[in-house]
Amino acid sequence: MNWFDIKNIKEIDTPALLIYKDRAKQNIEKAISLVHSVEQLRPHVKTHKLLEISTMMMELGIHKFKCATIAEAEMLGMAKAKDVLIAYPVLGPKIKRLLALITKYPETKFSGLIDNIDTAKDLSDCFSEHKIEVYIDLNVGMNRTGVSVENAFDLYKKASNLSGIHIIGIHAYDGHIHDTDVLQRKHKTEKVFQLIALLQLEIEKFAEKKLKIVVGGSPTFSMYALTHEDVEVSPGTFIFWDAGYKETMPDFDFLWAGIIVTRVISIINETHLCLDLGHKAIAAENPLPRIKFLSNEEIISIGQSEEHLVVQVENTSKYAVGEVWYGVPIHICPTVALHKEVQIVEDNMVVDAWKVIARDRKITV
Repeated sequence: MNWFDIKNIKEIDTPALLIYKDRAKQNIEKAISLVHSVEQLRPHVKTHKLLEISTMMMELGIHKFKCATIAEAEMLGMAKAKDVLIAYPVLGPKIKRLLALITKYPETKFSGLIDNIDTAKDLSDCFSEHKIEVYIDLNVGMNRTGVSVENAFDLYKKASNLSGIHIIGIHAYDGHIHDTDVLQRKHKTEKVFQLIALLQLEIEKFAEKKLKIVVGGSPTFSMYALTHEDVEVSPGTFIFWDAGYKETMPDFDFLWAGIIVTRVISIINETHLCLDLGHKAIAAENPLPRIKFLSNEEIISIGQSEEHLVVQVENTSKYAVGEVWYGVPIHICPTVALHKEVQIVEDNMVVDAWKVIARDRKITV
């Protein structure tokens, strides 16, 4: 039996996302082994969105987290996480939701980001009686959110005078760094950290206080952590890993812990067949292929719609309608968000189902 085969697969409807609990735990332990101290880890929960995985991380000594949505933050509040950074602009109605979140989950310290003075002022106005901690979000090349390096110090000086916020650090996400060549990746992370360090030095000299640094994702987190012992790092995809990172990041030996199971639903002709794996069940933002099938190297994905995946094989006579196939998503993070629940595997048996509680934009707050 292969490590991914499920003994009670006849009871499992497809398509389904299987989470191999022991392998996910091993990935957490591996991440801990790749940093100086577990205190450096602030994992991003956007990949798993699961209360149970958050609890598993806490049981292994991780108590700081990063997230992108109010729902993900509430999930962490439900888990009684100690420290949660919402690494996404909180503005408009989200500001009042954040205030409600802080009120509802007092055991968790929530913080946010600022990258412009208008958002900083709006946060300050809402938190005039509570004062929320924030990080300067620095654009180090991702070109998505974040203040430019040139304008970051000026933003600090203006925002530091606001009464409702307390600036405690610098946040930088380097998602543009995913070179397969380890030396190239390391060189780019060093350049990113130079930018952060220069701003950190300038602000600390001006403010006469120490700043926290939060930086990195799954491809780079260990490079920052092992070189700079006082930074926090935020890998996310590591928890389940995927076929995309397995291909581009061969220096990591994280295990595949999230597997899609699908069935053959129709034999089209001698070389083509159809699976029940549409883009409602697996991330479709990238070109085909969107899944790497296990134990079946000959399969070529040629077309996908909402509920169907058409593939090409050498000879369909080798396959049967109802046959079960297992595969690893090319991109696991948005794949998880497509599933209302995941099936939990232990000892090659599906033993439980966990609700993907933070897949929605709102839980209660």
